[in-house]
Amino acid sequence: MTIQDNHLPTKELQALDAAHHMHPFTDRKGLNEKGVRVITRADGVYLWDSEGNKLLDGMAGLWCVNIGYGRRELADVASRQMMQLPYYNTFFQTSHPPAIMLAQKLAELAPGALNHVFFSGSGSETNDTNIRMVRHYWASLGKPEKKVIIARKNGYHGSTMAAASLGGMAFMHAQGGLPIPDITHIGQPYWYGEGGDLSPQEFGLQQAKLLEQEIDRLGEDKVAAFIAEPVQGAGGVIVPPDSYWPEIQRICDEREILLIADEVITGFGRTGNWFGSQTFNIRPDIMTTAKGMSSGYMPIGASILSDEVAGVLSEKGGEFAHGYTYSGHPVSSAVALENLRILEEENIIKTVGVETGPYLKQKWQTLADHPLVGDARICGMMAAIELSPDKANRAAFAGDAGAAGFICREICFANGLVMRSVGDAMIISPPLVINKSEIDELMELAVKSLDQTAKALTQEGLLKAA
Repeated sequence: MTIQDNHLPTKELQALDAAHHMHPFTDRKGLNEKGVRVITRADGVYLWDSEGNKLLDGMAGLWCVNIGYGRRELADVASRQMMQLPYYNTFFQTSHPPAIMLAQKLAELAPGALNHVFFSGSGSETNDTNIRMVRHYWASLGKPEKKVIIARKNGYHGSTMAAASLGGMAFMHAQGGLPIPDITHIGQPYWYGEGGDLSPQEFGLQQAKLLEQEIDRLGEDKVAAFIAEPVQGAGGVIVPPDSYWPEIQRICDEREILLIADEVITGFGRTGNWFGSQTFNIRPDIMTTAKGMSSGYMPIGASILSDEVAGVLSEKGGEFAHGYTYSGHPVSSAVALENLRILEEENIIKTVGVETGPYLKQKWQTLADHPLVGDARICGMMAAIELSPDKANRAAFAGDAGAAGFICREICFANGLVMRSVGDAMIISPPLVINKSEIDELMELAVKSLDQTAKALTQEGLLKAA
């Protein structure tokens, strides 16, 4: 028996999983009592579980399967590379063609002067690298005291010790002694939840100026960099007001602070451009990439550095004592190159920007008319709705935060739609190849699920404002 052609009965798989498999971001006791959902195959924008149920994957795996499932070209490339050179490292003054060609391609695609690439295995590893890199950069310029990195509350930059410290997720900081020293956090541009009576533009400007205030508090001579996602993903698809990023860019330019754009989610077409930095006219010194680089088919990540930063590290930094066994892994690099070819030659990102993205936006914003929806926001192929018992006042639920979102998420799965909950917000990030008829299907399932959620909340007495 092969896993691909057959599998054990679901109950047996669930028992084995409970006995041996520890899951990320999971209450293991609760999951084992319930039984894990077992996904067995996928094609295009759809998944099938071990019971034969079909689901429309509104999250593209984990924000990453940009070209959709089942692209044989990537499997063929991986097979050929495994037969030719399955592995070699890039330590000891050594390289190989897949890593070289991928670095060149990323430099070609990245905006501005971002022309230099340091490979890793994931977004978390890449942000760990960025911390080391910006501190080494300033030390190489004779300013070793410039080592504090400012990030945002409710931002997400990974789950390793350093990357989780950069992230502003309080529930993560509550475990494992986080954050590590010399990382601080400022407020987020979350107008719906925190904007009060300010207009979005006023609020965006106010939140951006928090960066300037934090630099003044710490001292410019102590601050190395500011890191942020162009659109906060795991924080709830928080799309910043138009006033936010221009002010952030001005502050970084004037205050001698490196700007790191975390494009792990927004990179490779998610916002309708190759990078979210292009969508929001950001000029980062370093860009964090992963996920969509290979559409999740192989693990890979990369820091993309500007000519200025790379030049200092090359000319003054000496040996950068940092790296990973799988930096520039040949199979991952070859698969990523093929993925980028498909995105480019099939005009997938252009289609998102001018056709399917606007179509989804038009449909998605109609959800704001639903009695349970307080806000419907979207940027390219990432979107969110806020569930509210009193939409006119942007009110939160009186019960436990996230209870309504969890109920909605479970109803979505039961209806054949993968839609993630973040607190009491529901978010999507579908494969970039989703077509208009599939978008229509997604919307029908979303409305059906919202209707059933409203009914369930009413029956359980949870449709009350705080």
